Amino acid sequence: MATVSLKKLTKRYGPLEIVHGIDLEVADREFIALVGPSGCGKSTTLRMIAGLEEISGGAVEIGGKVVNDLPPRSRNISMVFQSYALYPHMTVRENMGFSLKIAGRSQDEIAKRVDEAAAILDLNHLLERRPSQLSGGQRQRVAMGRAIVRDPDVFLFDEPLSNLDAKLRTQMRTEIKKLHAKVKSTVVYVTHDQVEAMTLSDRIVIMRDGYIEQVGTPDEVFKRPATRFVAGFIGSPPMNLREAIVTDGKLAFPNGTKLPLPRQFRDRVAAGDKVVFGLRPDDAYPTGHGLHSGEETDVHALELPVTVTEPLGNETLVFADFDGADLVARMLNPRPLKSGDKVNMSFDLSQAHLFSAETGRTLRA
Repeated sequence: MATVSLKKLTKRYGPLEIVHGIDLEVADREFIALVGPSGCGKSTTLRMIAGLEEISGGAVEIGGKVVNDLPPRSRNISMVFQSYALYPHMTVRENMGFSLKIAGRSQDEIAKRVDEAAAILDLNHLLERRPSQLSGGQRQRVAMGRAIVRDPDVFLFDEPLSNLDAKLRTQMRTEIKKLHAKVKSTVVYVTHDQVEAMTLSDRIVIMRDGYIEQVGTPDEVFKRPATRFVAGFIGSPPMNLREAIVTDGKLAFPNGTKLPLPRQFRDRVAAGDKVVFGLRPDDAYPTGHGLHSGEETDVHALELPVTVTEPLGNETLVFADFDGADLVARMLNPRPLKSGDKVNMSFDLSQAHLFSAETGRTLRA
């Protein structure tokens, strides 16, 4: 069983604590993505799992066995880095089989494993080429092939696509998803790109300042963010977030704009509570130009001035002045709008979120 367990895992550099006693259970064959802004501790956590960073406290278990004191080569893991780290003087075949050669495996076994990995990654026709003769995406596939031949219990990916351009990143996301479906190994994948995390993983671990903010499926962290931070981090464009005060069954914003208190929160807050109101761009839209089919039960409309638009072909992002700050709305079936135009903006409050202004935690039941 290639499970991974982190138990009160801590990392310190002298008096400075970087990772603060985190707990995480990764199931056999699960694809977990660690995501968060730079400096949140995700790569450090991955390197502690790999044995490349010394653990300051807690435990890492792989397959039910504590591996704190085992060197990387004894943990039966394979790691794919941001840099491909291919030997330039070796062919693709030699690069992929090098770790097995060092381990003293027979030539027949090396050839068999390399051929199997090459077939999975569609590298058969490139086996006699050198890295300088390959594209960036092909080099990354070779790096993944080198990891596959070791038949590890766990694959560790450390921002493997960050060196690729946008088109190649999209292609390689598909390759990695296909790879996981074929190889069926446990994967821990680190990225700062929430799109990668959302599209690839079974569950997402969102980290901030060395703590875990939320663990959940892509659908859960998108639709039910546990904190204001998660709400603002997950989603593109991110959720609109505004501070407000609950008063007389309404949300009162700093410059005087008011919205009805969403029905789902009427028994969760009291008059005078300071909250953060959240609404995704999909749920704020020029009236008649949204994702919804007219079945909404808690929709409120305001006339707002347009500040700028971003046409994207089949949709347009509309930035409108809401209480003195930009609110981003998604307009389907776009119509021409320009700066200064007044637009009737619908707010689907049944999809709204409220967070405590003090703690940042969700107020949803």
